[in-house]
Amino acid sequence: MLDTQKSCHALMSTTFSGKLLIVQVWNAISDISYIYHMIRSQATVKLYVVYNVLEIFDKLCQSFGSDVLQVVLNSAENVATCTNSALLREAMRFLLDECIAIVSFVFHSFIILAQSITVSAAIRSHNNALLTLLISNNFAEIKSNVFKRLAKDNLHKLAYLDTVERFHIVAHLFFVLAQNFLAAHEPWLNAFAWNAGMVFVCEILVDVIKHAFLAKFNEIKPSAYSEFLLALCKQTLTSQSKEIHKTMSFVPFAPACVVIRVLIPLYAAYLPGEFPWRLVVILFFSILTCVFLVALKILVALGLLKHASWYVTRHKKKEKLLHFD
Repeated sequence: MLDTQKSCHALMSTTFSGKLLIVQVWNAISDISYIYHMIRSQATVKLYVVYNVLEIFDKLCQSFGSDVLQVVLNSAENVATCTNSALLREAMRFLLDECIAIVSFVFHSFIILAQSITVSAAIRSHNNALLTLLISNNFAEIKSNVFKRLAKDNLHKLAYLDTVERFHIVAHLFFVLAQNFLAAHEPWLNAFAWNAGMVFVCEILVDVIKHAFLAKFNEIKPSAYSEFLLALCKQTLTSQSKEIHKTMSFVPFAPACVVIRVLIPLYAAYLPGEFPWRLVVILFFSILTCVFLVALKILVALGLLKHASWYVTRHKKKEKLLHFD
């Protein structure tokens, strides 16, 4: 009796082991579970999702920040022009608007910094995460734009948004460059130059394809982009410095905060000296960097004004020649 029970238990155990082996073999052949866990464990998919979410928040913060900055400027003008009886109310409103602006700019700076960290993680990975991130993000951008019905004015704004995106890409790559200075333990300059070039080439190629299909699908002639550039040049020549953000919805405070956040650890890591003098040296170089950035901003502004004046003059000469013909 006992032998019979032992035989039954052994047979059941063998049968169960056989079924388990069959299930394992079937799972291995079908690869459903394996593919699921492989996709779930891929850092590239996570980077792609994170980067797209951050890009959406970046565009929202960009639009909101431009409106908030305009509200702050209007509040400042109201404080300057109001009567003495309304001065306290306008001053309180200005302080409230300024607090909202600071919070929005800090949040936008965090978004751009998180984007920079995502790009840095993709570049420094060893499984072609950057290439996958670029392909997925750029094809998603093409898919979401090429079959849209857009008016000429909307295409004009889209061209401005693509231009602003270049500045953010420069901030991301500057962050990656600083991280390489701080953490790289092997030759990295050639790899960084290759990755940075690949990022810019992919972005330019995708924008060319996107605008080509948008112009074709919406029956907009290529000469419209010359009109966009002419309008931008005229706005550059006629707008005051406080109204520049209206033109392209570009508020430089958030990228500037990211650049400052990147430069401070660089100074702390590479500048010599002990604690009190080290702090003085870091402060001195920080002030020197701000002076350099302001000088660079002035030079870029003068260059843009010169180019805008040249392009408007060139357009007027072409119009005269057409009327002459």
